Amino acid sequence: MSAPPPSLLDPSIFTSLEAKLEEETQVRDTLSQIVQRLERAVATAQGLLSRVHSTPRSRYPALVTQVEAAVKEEAAIISELDRVASQHPYYKYNHKWSRSIQTAIGTTIYCAWLGGFPPKATESEASQPTEIGRLLTLEEVGAIFSVPTNLKDRDAFHLTIEEYLLALVDLTQDLSRLATNSVTLGDFQLPLTISAFVKDLFAGFQLLNLKNDIIRKRADSVKYEVKRVEDVVYDLSLRGLIERPAAGDTEMESAAE
Repeated sequence: MSAPPPSLLDPSIFTSLEAKLEEETQVRDTLSQIVQRLERAVATAQGLLSRVHSTPRSRYPALVTQVEAAVKEEAAIISELDRVASQHPYYKYNHKWSRSIQTAIGTTIYCAWLGGFPPKATESEASQPTEIGRLLTLEEVGAIFSVPTNLKDRDAFHLTIEEYLLALVDLTQDLSRLATNSVTLGDFQLPLTISAFVKDLFAGFQLLNLKNDIIRKRADSVKYEVKRVEDVVYDLSLRGLIERPAAGDTEMESAAE
């Protein structure tokens, strides 16, 4: 009886692959645990922000303070995610956290729009109340989270332009709802502020040459939020609840056009 032929396959190949697969599984599990904690922190911030729809504008500062604290909790977790994720290829794992990061960015820019995270001011300016309607840049959000943005020179964790733009789309949806609910609370001026803001935001999106299909489709939806807010302002105007421009102002605006 002849002996079996020697194996041509080195068994250490699969031993090595098994070790690498186990390592990747551990990385995914670690990232998943961090992202789950981030999602809980984001949910807390969103829950606080939802109160704005039943909160008079005079009480925004107290609510904003609570949201700022929740965003700082998000920032602590995102910093931890940065430390872990930056040890591995960004585009191999970024799908695990991209949606959560987008939502975290959204809570931050919404908080700032309501008057949170004011820019550094002089002593005379510090005594003045923070105006609503300020839009944080991507870089300002990155500074709040203490993480880089739009990295091009190295493969590491960062906030992307795409995540920021999608968060802006979500912001328009939140603001169009706020425009309606502010009227219920008797605030007839806030819809005017929101209307001007979302129109400017929509104009900004139109300047972009968007290649990403998801972002382009989501950005197209902004025009519907603009229309919703315009309907609120139009109804207020018909009912005489907001001041209409004087005849002289209208004529000057027409001449300027």
